[in-house]
Amino acid sequence: MNLTIYQVDAFTKQIFAGNPAAVCPLEEWLPDETMQKIALENNLSETAFFVKKDATYEIRWFTPTIEIDLCGHATLASAFVIFNFIGETESVINLRSHRSGNLSVEKQGDRLILDFPKYDLEETVILKDLIEAVGAMPKQVWETHGNMAMLLLESENEVANLKPDMSALSRLKYDEVIVTARGSDGEADFVSRLFAPRIGIPEDPVTGAIHCSLIPYWAAQLGKQTLYARQLSARGGELFCELKGDRVKIGGDAALYLKGEIYV
Repeated sequence: MNLTIYQVDAFTKQIFAGNPAAVCPLEEWLPDETMQKIALENNLSETAFFVKKDATYEIRWFTPTIEIDLCGHATLASAFVIFNFIGETESVINLRSHRSGNLSVEKQGDRLILDFPKYDLEETVILKDLIEAVGAMPKQVWETHGNMAMLLLESENEVANLKPDMSALSRLKYDEVIVTARGSDGEADFVSRLFAPRIGIPEDPVTGAIHCSLIPYWAAQLGKQTLYARQLSARGGELFCELKGDRVKIGGDAALYLKGEIYV
């Protein structure tokens, strides 16, 4: 079987930046084991697969090791492929995840706007093992959707200069650890990084899904509904965010790196 594959850099206007995602359009679902092997072979933080069913695109996301509940950058990359290579003519595409429900992506010029659920935060104790693994003392720690921890740090500079212990992080109970701080460069309202070695992603370059938690927090802290965010990985990326009731809007650009064919 021959499958078309795209690799798209998401949350950036240029290749070699943002977060690369593999996208595999399918006529029908492959066995889960096959999709997991493709994701492992791609060795990117996520590979997205989608199947069109009537007017909706069913979508799933795999890291090199597991299937995950929700992925922002690979959804944005999938929408980029649908709009530019699948021939979608509507300005809004509807997606359905069997894990995260109904999603959508709107095309506004070159920018793509994800419509995702808002995630709640529950403050928790600051564990010694977490401090040692991250390499910083957070001001506050919350638990949020999907076995994630979110840590508030003192400054953008502290977030940027973190050098966490990946081995120690992989032994924590959290699949994903978010660190965030208020922006201090006069541009970004807030910044973040994400570490997830437990699920095969030491550091994710740009992560749309964590903004389901970050946007409502920073909207409340800063008293504004529209925010500009940056993720401070080596590749870097920018996100155009908005809180809309119980949903969040996450906007970004994308750039095609490759189109090819795989044989399974």
